[in-house]
Amino acid sequence: MNIINPSIKLKSIIDRNDYEKIKYLENICHEHDKTSLKLELDYKLSNLKSPETNLVNINEFMYFNNDELIGYLGICDFGGDEIEVNGMVHPQYRRMGVFKRLFSLVRDEWQKRKSVSMLLISDHQSTSGIEFIKSVCDGYAHSEYDMILNIESFQKLQSKTLKLRKITKDDASEIARQNSMYFNMEFSEEDNIETEGGSYKNITYMAEKEHEAIGKVRIEINNKQGGIYGLGVLPEYRGLGYGRQILSMAIEELLKNNAESIFLQVLTNNKNALNLYKSCGFSERYTMDYYIIRNDNGENNG
Repeated sequence: MNIINPSIKLKSIIDRNDYEKIKYLENICHEHDKTSLKLELDYKLSNLKSPETNLVNINEFMYFNNDELIGYLGICDFGGDEIEVNGMVHPQYRRMGVFKRLFSLVRDEWQKRKSVSMLLISDHQSTSGIEFIKSVCDGYAHSEYDMILNIESFQKLQSKTLKLRKITKDDASEIARQNSMYFNMEFSEEDNIETEGGSYKNITYMAEKEHEAIGKVRIEINNKQGGIYGLGVLPEYRGLGYGRQILSMAIEELLKNNAESIFLQVLTNNKNALNLYKSCGFSERYTMDYYIIRNDNGENNG
């Protein structure tokens, strides 16, 4: 199929119409390739309700043939010094330079930012995706399992010594400190934003033992799909079962909010966390590979 009337749309955030077009293309690619994508569309759509949305950066790159969306690349910035990039091209329009053109625009946008590195993501089973990524990246970074909870097998802990407390603005520095510790990158206090709006909730909890912070966790729920992120326990409190308690309580919070499915991601080489999640009823759905591009001099762009 030929590209008759190409056009490219660049936006800071997606709206409902963009969301529907991207989801439609995602479904076509999924059916054709039998692989998964990490587009974070529900998270992005929720930013329409957030007053903190950054309207300066370009995050959405859409390639059209007439009115049909045939290619998409998106930037996700979760704080820290990395951005994540994932996207797709309609099966009938591949090998026509669509992805290369979009990626060129993404790379130009990245060079304007302060992000030190860019992570390109592909399903481990996507041969063509991995092939392109390897051709433009500096090397392999890591892989993550996407895991889903068997809700029917989940059993609440009968005894808990911890409590979860919603964070306030006063906790921003502590959350940033813990994030930097757990994920080996710098986070600022401004990165820690919690929202509750419409069908979307994104809430960070401090895990406390006798009013002393020992860890944290963030939960998200959108359209009855729940997610668990950023779970961590301070080093001096590890090996005491607190991770299991925090995970169990996070699951309970999501179920209270009518989550019908619950997901999380874990590094494939994090055997302790992987064993914990499996023992609590999670199983792997697919594997995402991350490849990294660093700026030339190792310093911030800008």
